[in-house]
Amino acid sequence: MKEERPKRKQTIRRRIRTHNVNCASGKGGRSIAADVYDAAKRAILETVPKGKVGITFPELLAEVSRRVPRRLFAGKSVAWYATTVKLDLEARGLIARVPGARPQRLVRKERASGAGSAC
Repeated sequence: MKEERPKRKQTIRRRIRTHNVNCASGKGGRSIAADVYDAAKRAILETVPKGKVGITFPELLAEVSRRVPRRLFAGKSVAWYATTVKLDLEARGLIARVPGARPQRLVRKERASGAGSAC
């Protein structure tokens, strides 16, 4: 007779449905774990300055990689999560791209003004 193993207790992780500023079709946002989203969001908002100069996207990725908890992001692509959360924060009006800047530069917005064409 086969011995039954006790069932593993599953932990239910809260998830955040992100928006994508580049998508006007209503699709494109991703659902990611809330703790990972919160850590990436905190790192991005602490890094992106207010003002006209801003921070370049490569500099942002380096800073986010340095600031997020290694344990939380073990085995995950910090760059992918940082990009996903950055697009969400742009769609929510918390950060913005500096027009015409190459490479892409980002600044904090004074106040969220709406979600634009978010997915």
